[in-house]
Amino acid sequence: MANSKWPAVVESDLPHGYALTSSGRVSGVHEAGDVFKEVPFSDDERLAIDNALTKATRATNTRFNVYIGDLGSDSAAGADAIFPATPDAARSVLIAVSPNDKAIEVRAGIDVPVRAKDRMCQLGATAARDSFKRGDLIDGLRSAIEVMVGEFRR
Repeated sequence: MANSKWPAVVESDLPHGYALTSSGRVSGVHEAGDVFKEVPFSDDERLAIDNALTKATRATNTRFNVYIGDLGSDSAAGADAIFPATPDAARSVLIAVSPNDKAIEVRAGIDVPVRAKDRMCQLGATAARDSFKRGDLIDGLRSAIEVMVGEFRR
């Protein structure tokens, strides 16, 4: 029988807009304001992010989360407000992006086993910026995740 540190997720208990993916991650959307007539990301883009998050979580035993949306006028305060509500916040990393404000914030929980968490978060944000400047949000997120995973291994 398989054993896991992660709590079991009952799909029927998830809120509207959330689903349990085949990789075991919980994927969710939040409908703020008008509902999108078209989804903002293609299936390939969503799959690329899910794969990056799954690999990072498996490689580090730390949950990686991505938030894309408005962080408010103070993006740091916005990320600080969102972070405690993410799954397993104490043992997770949050990459929060406010595309309209061109802001990225990275937070790591208190139990994330990295000696230099601040450095890891800064490197992740820096890795994402070049792709974001080119308008490639997905590549920026993947770059940030890969760089942060590399810091775990140091």
